[in-house]
Amino acid sequence: MQLPVLDRLILKSKKPSRYAGGELNAARKDLAKARVRWALAFPDTYEVGMSNVGFRLLYHALNERPDVACDRVFMPWPDMEAALKAEKLPLFSIESRAPLKAFDIVGFTLQFELCYTTVLAMLELGGVALQSSNRTRADPLILGGGPCTYNPEPIADFFDAFVIGEGEEVVHEISDAVASWKRSNAPREDLLWLLAEIPGVYVPSLFRVHYNPNKTIARYEPLKPGYESIVRRVIPDLNLVPQAEKPIVPFMQTIHDRLPLEIQRGCTRGCRFCQVGMITRPTRQRDPNDVRRIAENGLESTGYEEVGFLSLSAGDYSCIDGVLEDFFDEFGPENVGISLPSLRTETMSPHLAEQIKRVRKSGFTVAPEAATERMRRVINKGNTEANLLHAVDTIFEAGWDLVKFYFMIGLPSERDEDVRAIVQLSAEALRRGRRKNPRAEINVGVSTFCPKPFTPFQWDPMISYAETQRRQGLLRDELRKLGRGFRNLHVKPHDAKQGALEGALALGDRRLSTAVLHAYRAASTPNRESASARPARSERRAAPNTSTSSCSACTTPRTSRSGSAPSFRRDSRCSTAGRSTPRRRP
Repeated sequence: MQLPVLDRLILKSKKPSRYAGGELNAARKDLAKARVRWALAFPDTYEVGMSNVGFRLLYHALNERPDVACDRVFMPWPDMEAALKAEKLPLFSIESRAPLKAFDIVGFTLQFELCYTTVLAMLELGGVALQSSNRTRADPLILGGGPCTYNPEPIADFFDAFVIGEGEEVVHEISDAVASWKRSNAPREDLLWLLAEIPGVYVPSLFRVHYNPNKTIARYEPLKPGYESIVRRVIPDLNLVPQAEKPIVPFMQTIHDRLPLEIQRGCTRGCRFCQVGMITRPTRQRDPNDVRRIAENGLESTGYEEVGFLSLSAGDYSCIDGVLEDFFDEFGPENVGISLPSLRTETMSPHLAEQIKRVRKSGFTVAPEAATERMRRVINKGNTEANLLHAVDTIFEAGWDLVKFYFMIGLPSERDEDVRAIVQLSAEALRRGRRKNPRAEINVGVSTFCPKPFTPFQWDPMISYAETQRRQGLLRDELRKLGRGFRNLHVKPHDAKQGALEGALALGDRRLSTAVLHAYRAASTPNRESASARPARSERRAAPNTSTSSCSACTTPRTSRSGSAPSFRRDSRCSTAGRSTPRRRP
C-alpha cells in the first residue's frame, strides 16, 4: 500500500521528527469539533520554536479549553519547503496536518526582527494573502505577539492585529471574540473592530498615518472613535500563569532540551539598554512551593533529567538558595540536574556558589555588557569588575572549563579605550581562571548596541555599519597584542551586517514594509536556508552547552516615537536560556 503524499515527503526529509507530530503529551483534538481553531506559528525551525517557553505556554493554555483546538506550525527546512512546492501542497500543522488556511487564527511569535521574511514565507506557503488588506472572510486572522510587537510598524501591512504585552489571558478573550464573530456571519472588518475593544490588542488598519513634507511622521489618526492608545497586557501574579502539567517532549533534540520552569518574570535592576527588563515590570515571583510541585509533576510526566529555572536574574529570586537546596536533596540521588540560564555576577553569594557546584557543568555565561567602570555606570549595569572576576574565580574553581562573556559595542558615550578594555578584561579573567583550572577557556561574544523602546536609551543613535566594523577592528588588534599565550581566549564579534539590518527593522515605520516584502521576493532558497538554520537572537545570545548563565542584553525592538504612532502605555507595571545536553529519564 502506498503512503499518502505528505507522509512520503515527511519520511524523505532530512529530519522527519520536525514534522511527524505525535510527541509525548502533545494535544490531539478534532478540528471539526472545535468552536475556534488556532495555529500557533513560529517563524523558524521546529527545534528553535519548541525551545521558546512562551510558545509552549500558550499552546497548553489554549488546548486546556474544550472548545478550542490549537495546533503548531513551524517553518520547514528548505528540503521540505521545496518538496511541498513541487507537490503543490500547502504548509501544514504538526498535530492535524491541516493546511494553514483551515484555521480561524494564525498566531505568530515574533522574537527577532530578521525572522520577518520567514513570516512571509510561511504565509505564502500556506496559501494566505501576504497583505492584510487582500484577505477575505474565509482567510484566517493573522496575529503577532512577542517582543517585536513593541514596534510592529515595519510588518503592520502583513498582520491583522498584534498583542502588546503578555498573552496568557488575552488569547482567551481573542478566542471568544472570534467565536462570536463566526456566529454572526459579519464581514471581516467587524472582527477587527471587535478585537480593538480588547485591551492590549493593536489593529494597524484602524490607524491612518499622516506624514510631514519632509517625510517624517506627523501623526497617527485613529479610525475608530476612542481607540487612541494601546495598554500592554500584564498578568499581576505569576502564580496565575498556567504551567503545563504535562509538557510536550519532542522526539528530536531542541535548542534548549530540558524541562522549562519560569520562576520569576520581570527585573528590578534597571539596565538602561535592556528593554525586556523595562517592559516586563513589575517583578513577579512564583511561589517556591509551586516551583517544587511543577518540577515534580513535569519530571514525572516527561522523563527529563534537567530542569531550567528561568528568569531574567535567577540570583534575584528571593528563595533561590532554599529552592536549589531542596531540589538537590530530593532529586540529586536520581541524577536530575538544573540549569540557571540567568545569573548576575553580583548575586554570587558564598552559599549560592556552593549550590551551583552541584549543577551539571558544561558552560557558564556571564553578560557584563561593558568592560570599564565608567561604561557600566553609564548603562546602570550595577556590577563591578571585582564582581565579575570573583564570579569567574568561583565558576572555574567549581569545575567549569568554559565561560562565555557577552559585551556590547556602540553604547552611548563609548570611547575607543572602552572597546579595547573588553579584550583586556577578558584576558585578566582568563589569567585568574587558569590558576583555578588549567583547562580554563573563555569565549567572548560582542554585539552592537541597538536602541529599544521604553528604555532610557531609546532615543540614542545606533552606530553605523562602518563604525561597527572599525570598532570590531579595535577588538582584533587588541587580541593580537596578547600573543600566543591566550589561545584559549576567543573573541567573536557578531555579524555587522545583521546588526545593521536589525537596527533598521527595529527603528522603522510602516514604509519599511515594502523593503521587507522586496527582501522576501528577492531571497533565494539557499539564503532562506541560512535564515531558517540561524537561531533566534534570544537563543544566539546564550552559549552552546550552557548550564548556568547571566542575564544578557535585551534584543527586542523599538517602537515609533511617542506622538508619531499609537501610544503603547504601561499600566503600572527573556529570558535567555542556554543549550544543554538532552537528558531524559527512562
